[in-house]
Amino acid sequence: MRSTRKGFTLIELLIVVVVIGVLAAIAVPKFQNTKGKAYAASIKSDLKNLTSMQEDYFYYNETYANAIGLLSFNGTDGVTISIAEADGRGWSATATHPAAFPLTCAVYYGDAAPLAPATKEGVIECQ
Repeated sequence: MRSTRKGFTLIELLIVVVVIGVLAAIAVPKFQNTKGKAYAASIKSDLKNLTSMQEDYFYYNETYANAIGLLSFNGTDGVTISIAEADGRGWSATATHPAAFPLTCAVYYGDAAPLAPATKEGVIECQ
């Protein structure tokens, strides 16, 4: 009497593992790129929100805030914003995210000294 065995051979299982490995090798870099774009978007969003908060602060105080603590600003987790210069004539700030390193974004308004990579007033630029 002959018995038949059901199941997969070792070669078939090895081929499936190799195919899954190739698919993962293709998908992971694309996922990393997506995360990088999300971090960049959160940095830019925080700088836009900072702009609104600065204008609101200026309306009531006739000067721009030189510290984040003076504004009722709640930024994205992980995004670090640094106000480099702020007075009644203008302000400038940079923002980074540790997971988006080496991405740095900057913006300036008024007579404040432009911070790299910002080159045009009011335009958030990143490098």
